Amino acid sequence: MPNFLTIDGVHFKDEHNRVVTLRGINCAAEAKYPTKPDTPSHVYEHFFDGDNVSFVGRPFKLEDADIHFQRLRNYGYNTLRYIFTWEAIEAKGPGIYDEEWIDSTIALLRRAKDYNFMVIMDPHQDVWSRFAGGSGAPMWTLYAMGLNPQTFDVTEAALVHNTWPKPEEFPKMIWSTNYQRLACLVAWTLFFAGRDFAPNAVIDGRNIQDYLQGHFIDAMVHLAKRIHEAGDLEDNPIIGWESINEPNRGLIGYKTIDSIPAEQKLRKGTSPTAWQAILLGSGRALEVEMFEFGNMGPYSVGKKMVDPKGVQAWLPADYDDSRYGWKRDPEWKLGECIWAQNGVWDPMTDTLLKSDYFSKKPSGEPLSAAHFTDTYFMDHYRLYQKAIRAVHKSAIIFCQPPVLEIPPLIKGTDDVHDRMVYSPHYYDGITLMTKKWNRFYNVDVLGVLRGRYWTPAFAVRIGETAIRNCLRDQLKAITQEGLDNIGETPCLFSEIGIPYDMDGKAAYKSGDWNSQIHAMDANHFALEGANLHYTLWTYSHQNTHQWGDQWNGEDLSIYSLDDVSPASTAATTNGIGDDTDIDPANLKRALTKDTMSTNRSSLSDEPRSGRAAEAFIRPSPIYTAGIILESGFNLAKTTFRMKVKAAKPAEEEAPTEIFVPPLHFPEPIEVEANGRWEHDAGENVLRWWNTEGVQELTIKGVPSKVWRLSDEYAYTSYAATFADGYGQCAVM
Repeated sequence: MPNFLTIDGVHFKDEHNRVVTLRGINCAAEAKYPTKPDTPSHVYEHFFDGDNVSFVGRPFKLEDADIHFQRLRNYGYNTLRYIFTWEAIEAKGPGIYDEEWIDSTIALLRRAKDYNFMVIMDPHQDVWSRFAGGSGAPMWTLYAMGLNPQTFDVTEAALVHNTWPKPEEFPKMIWSTNYQRLACLVAWTLFFAGRDFAPNAVIDGRNIQDYLQGHFIDAMVHLAKRIHEAGDLEDNPIIGWESINEPNRGLIGYKTIDSIPAEQKLRKGTSPTAWQAILLGSGRALEVEMFEFGNMGPYSVGKKMVDPKGVQAWLPADYDDSRYGWKRDPEWKLGECIWAQNGVWDPMTDTLLKSDYFSKKPSGEPLSAAHFTDTYFMDHYRLYQKAIRAVHKSAIIFCQPPVLEIPPLIKGTDDVHDRMVYSPHYYDGITLMTKKWNRFYNVDVLGVLRGRYWTPAFAVRIGETAIRNCLRDQLKAITQEGLDNIGETPCLFSEIGIPYDMDGKAAYKSGDWNSQIHAMDANHFALEGANLHYTLWTYSHQNTHQWGDQWNGEDLSIYSLDDVSPASTAATTNGIGDDTDIDPANLKRALTKDTMSTNRSSLSDEPRSGRAAEAFIRPSPIYTAGIILESGFNLAKTTFRMKVKAAKPAEEEAPTEIFVPPLHFPEPIEVEANGRWEHDAGENVLRWWNTEGVQELTIKGVPSKVWRLSDEYAYTSYAATFADGYGQCAVM
C-alpha cells in the first residue's frame, strides 16, 4: 500500500478515509556536519576546509540503516523528518552538486521505504551555516556576501564551537544567540531582502538576494529531480517537503539598530545591539552588556570589553575568491562593511546615519516581524514550493514560518492549496535554556510574546499541573494561529523536545531520569492534549554524555551510546546498539504486514538506552476510523484512553489501529472498548472495530520491568495533572 495521504481539512486521511496520525522523529542530528572530514562542532582540525567536504554517510551509513530504522520503528514512530543541509548538496562551489551524496541519500530513503516510514524532507539550517555557529549553507555563501568566516571569533560576528579555545567550556545554548550577531544579521537580511537593503551587492549580474535564493532553490530542485528520476520514492516514502528550517528575518523590521528590539527575548553572554555588532565586525573595541538566562528569562550581569584589535569580519579588499568562478560588481567593494556602503553609517567617524534603515522598505512601507513573514518570507516560500511541486507534483508542502512568529496571513488566497501543512516549532524555553525541569513554576512564553499580560509576572504558572496545562495551551494557541492566518490545514510540530543534560548531567551518574521523564511526559501531554502531529527532536546515534548530540553541546537525543545497557554491550558493534540481528531473511519476514502503524519486532528487550524511554515510547492512534475527540496516555497510571466519533462502523479491512508498546502493555493486555478489538502482539498493534457515534476505548498497562516509576513520580498530585488523568483536546 503506498503511503499516499490526502488532506481533508485539518486531517490526514488514508485510502480508507481513516484519519492518520503522524508520530515521528527527526532523523538524524548527525546530518548537520560532514563525514569527510568528520567534523562535529567541537573539532577544529580541517574546519575551514569547507570546500572539500563530504556528507556521504549522513545521517548514518547505509549498512547501519536497518538497525536505526528498526530501533525507531520499535519506538513506535511512523514518520521521519529527514534532515539534510544545503551544504551537503553544494559544498564545493556554486552549481557543483555532490552526486555521490545524492546517490547515498536515495539508497537510504529506499531503506526507509522498506520500513514503511512516511518521510518529510527537511532542508535544515541553524544560524545560517556551520561557519556561523550552526548548520546549513555552504561556506562559499559567506564569501559571496563578502564576509570572512575565519575572523568571526575575534569580532564575535558569530560564536562558533569549533573555534572556541576550550570547546568543552562552550556555553550551553549560546549558539542560538548568533541570530543576533553580525554574520546572521547580514546573511538573512541579504538572503531575504538584498534587493531592497543592499541594491549594489551584485554578483554574476544578480543581486545577492537572487543569487543566494536561486542557488538554494536550484540545489533543492536538483535533489528533487534526482529523487523523481529514481522512480520509486515520491509519495512513498516521501510524502512531502518542508520549507527552509527556522528562517530568520535578520535586520528586516528593526525599528532602530542601536537598541535591542523588545521582541528579542533571548539574551545570553555578550548581547550586542545590531549597531554594536556592526562596529565589532569592523574591528572596533566596545563594551557590550552581558546576560545570563534564569528561570524567569534573561538578566544583566554587567559588561564585557570586546576588542577585535582592528580585525574585521569582512574580507580584505585584495581578497581573491576567484576559485568560485563568480564575478562581483565593481561597485560592491570588499574590505568594507556592506551597511557602510549603503549609507547606514560613516566608518570615518563611526557615526550612525540611518538608525531606522531596516524599519521600512525603500518605498516607505513600514516593516515589522509580521510584515516580514507576510512579504519577504512568503516571496521566498512561493518560489520554493512552486519549484518543488513542479518536480514532485503531489508533494505535501510543510510551511514553516519564523519560530514563534505569527504565521503569514494568506487565508483564502492561492498560496493555500490542498497539499499544504502548517509546521511550526515549539520548545519549553525555560527548560531548554536553564537545563532544568522546574516543577514549581514556568512561564507562558507565547502569551508574553503576544502581549497578553500587563507584566510577565502574570504569565507565571505555579505547580506542575498548571505547567503541563500551560504547555498544552500554548500548542493549542499556535495551532489556532495557523487556522486563523493560513486556514484549515493540518498542523504538525516538526520540532519539539527536551534537553537530557539537565541538572548538571546528574542523571548520567545517578541513573535517575526523573527530571527528564517529567519534562518529556509533559511535552507529550501537551501534544496529545492538543491532538497534534509531531516529529520529536531528535535522534542522534552518536550521542555521548561528553559531547551530547555532537553539535554545539546540544543534548536532546532520545538515544545515547553511553546509555547502552550492560546486557547489550557484548552485542554492540560499530558503536551502535544491536537491537536485533538483522539480515535480509528476517527483514523480509518482518515486512510481510504492510501497515504504517506497526513496528518490526518485539520491544521486550528495547530500548537499549534508558533515556526517559517510558515517557517517549507511548501508545498512539495511527489510523482512526472516525474523528478523534480525545486521546492521551497517563504515564502515572500506565493507561491509554481515546474517544472517537464515527459516522459509520469501521470497515472490516480498515479498523482503528493503535500502537501498543509492550514496554507498558505486556500480554495479556486489559482493554475496555465499545465494539470488537484484537491485540496483535507480533505487530504491537491493537485493532479496534469501533461502531458509529461516540465510542471510547481504554487500555490499562503495568509499570515497565526495565524502568520503575519512583514513588515521587507516582504522587497523586502528578496524576492530577490530567483532567481525570488525560489531556483534553478540541475537535478539529
